[in-house]
Amino acid sequence: MSSLRNAINRRAHKERAQPQSRKKFGFLEKHKDYVLRAQAFHKKEETIRKLKEKASFRNPDEFYFKMVNSKTIDGIHRPKSEANKYSPEELLLMKTQDIGYVLQKIQSEKKKIERLNSMLHSIDIHPENKHIYYAEDREEAKEIQSRSSQRGKPLASEDVPNQIRRKTAASYKELEARKKRVNDLEKLYMDMSLQKELQKRGRKRKLREDEIVCPTTGPVYKWRMERKR
Repeated sequence: MSSLRNAINRRAHKERAQPQSRKKFGFLEKHKDYVLRAQAFHKKEETIRKLKEKASFRNPDEFYFKMVNSKTIDGIHRPKSEANKYSPEELLLMKTQDIGYVLQKIQSEKKKIERLNSMLHSIDIHPENKHIYYAEDREEAKEIQSRSSQRGKPLASEDVPNQIRRKTAASYKELEARKKRVNDLEKLYMDMSLQKELQKRGRKRKLREDEIVCPTTGPVYKWRMERKR
């Protein structure tokens, strides 16, 4: 009987909307909205209850380091500022290590670019009467050889398998992406080198636009000449 009762189409009872005369009071809360609001309220209520219970059982003589490493601002515990956590020498050493890592990534990307250039150069530039194709496995090599033997002459560019075309296009796309990454890393390296030099001792000032001989987008600094012993 229950299965037959569920098989009969029933009218879907919809919740009423906000009456026109009460539109000024805003959205009419539905039951599903009340459920979400009630769940959020009870969750906050339970959190406050647990905190009160934890505070009531707390040992007044207990000590932990956050007592001295933080301070209360407007009733909220905030940690102390760590601006002076490291000395200038330690900050300079960390920046040197970061610059070394960026320089290493630049050299690695340049080596990959050279390898891709040499591979694509060997594919694109070859004698007119000789075509070189690279196959992934023996089956693909046999397919290229069979096409060439059927035509009685080397394969034209339009006869190259789509798989090889896609791989070549992907290689060119990767080459452009790596070149762009090298440019971004070199800009980052120059900025980090400038920041490192600015942290060193010595009087310096930023040049104005009319003092710069070769205009550039970045700032230019000038150090005061000092006599070295």
